Amino acid sequence: MTSLSFDGEYIARIIERFGFVAVRGSSSRGGAAALLGMNRALAEGRIAAFTIDGPRGPRFMAKPGPVILARMSGAPILSFYLAVERPWILHSWDAMMIPRPFSRVHLRWTKLIHVPSCASDVEMNDFHHQMQESLERARHDAVEALGTSAS
Repeated sequence: MTSLSFDGEYIARIIERFGFVAVRGSSSRGGAAALLGMNRALAEGRIAAFTIDGPRGPRFMAKPGPVILARMSGAPILSFYLAVERPWILHSWDAMMIPRPFSRVHLRWTKLIHVPSCASDVEMNDFHHQMQESLERARHDAVEALGTSAS
């Protein structure tokens, strides 16, 4: 999923060059239609991916979209974080990092989170909290394993 913004168009083109389908929308605009599009993509056997903190942040704070999609589709949530050695850091709200050529990158992923289709609103909040905690743990572990503090 990538936003409907002008910047989202660049991201969509990059995503599609790698052979993925870009579903356009975000938590602030077009989110419901994008979730339906991602649900269709999952039903076709594709992989769905989110930038977890949405188009406006706050940075590293997960939006509920992945939990909602997991309940809709039955697909589990797998969260991950890439720590980057000496990245270029953009002057944006999310301080987007671009790995420099030949930089070391360390990946950490989390246990799968399965959300039942009958999950109540209270349970959905619990799953969202579980996803957020998993992401924080993955970020901490990846940065620690790489031996940097800048990621």
